[in-house]
Amino acid sequence: MRKITRITTQVKHKNRFNIFLSTSNGEEYGFSVDEAILIEFRLRKGQELEESMIATLIQKDTLHKSYTQAINFLSYRMRTKKEIIDYLVKKEVDEEHIDQIIKKLTDEKLIDDEQFALMFVRSRMNTSSKGPKMIKKELIDKGVTKLIADSALHHYPYEKQYEKIKKLIGKKVNSSRKESFRKQTQQLQTNLLQKGFSQEAIKEAFAGIEEGKNQDGEWDALVYQGEKLLRKHEKKHEGYALRQKVTEGLYRKGFAFELINKFLDDREEQ
Repeated sequence: MRKITRITTQVKHKNRFNIFLSTSNGEEYGFSVDEAILIEFRLRKGQELEESMIATLIQKDTLHKSYTQAINFLSYRMRTKKEIIDYLVKKEVDEEHIDQIIKKLTDEKLIDDEQFALMFVRSRMNTSSKGPKMIKKELIDKGVTKLIADSALHHYPYEKQYEKIKKLIGKKVNSSRKESFRKQTQQLQTNLLQKGFSQEAIKEAFAGIEEGKNQDGEWDALVYQGEKLLRKHEKKHEGYALRQKVTEGLYRKGFAFELINKFLDDREEQ
């Protein structure tokens, strides 16, 4: 049996207290506890503690410190259950304590994967250019189940995908003076698939896209690419062979034969 001889407030942490215990020669530092533990067990000077109680207090305080770390981790943004577990494992928290902390946070509604997924989808939908498939992958990487992710993605409707794709088309296509219209659209379609948009939404959004082609911009891009190809091949080829090399190169870059022939005819007349 040990007696509490003194309780002092820590200098740097006002909500933590040092507990001093009696010895045969006077006293010594025993352990420290958070204010919540101090109050819960009504620790006071002169109180006698058995060794088993001292061990319990130390365990309770260790658990409380780990719980406080988790709360601090949550204070910056919402987290998934997996993110909290990974964080506590990194902090070398006992597995038994992790289970207790997760249960307490869940009971207190401080972690809720369904709510997290819903908020995550809405945020990504409104602030990023990502499609639902990429957002789903992000959710699963964060530990959200496929079932919860699919449910949350109901809040990212097809209409929203279509609207977002149309905006990107308006922003990206015809913005380059160095690439053909066809190449620009192909690159954008590939990029949209990589961003997680559905093929159906992409196909519908790109329907009739040729009508929006900037003819002047297409010609400028062809001239730019055509001059590059001429400089590349004219050292080794001339005449018909040179014309064929440039034609093949420009066609692969997405330009129409009609424009290619016009460019080469104009070039030969110079």
